[in-house]
Amino acid sequence: MADRTTRPTRRRVGRPPAGAREGEKVKDYPQLSIRVPNEFKARLSALSVVTGLAQWRVIVEAINCFFQDLPDQDREIVDGLSRQLLGVDGV
Repeated sequence: MADRTTRPTRRRVGRPPAGAREGEKVKDYPQLSIRVPNEFKARLSALSVVTGLAQWRVIVEAINCFFQDLPDQDREIVDGLSRQLLGVDGV
């Protein structure tokens, strides 16, 4: 008979917090609703499956790639507008 004096380590129920930064929870992020053609929704779902990333992370990465491809002057404008919208000094 097995020795039951040692208890297995208990895991928490559910998924661990998966925010962009340590300690953040996705459920605390603002929600965004967009309409896209069916083929783009299918592509997003497929990218999520293939990469193992959540759909929100795929979208964030796409926005970051688009941002990085902007000319320097446009990136500065976007940074300034982002800071104003957030009401902070840095993004």
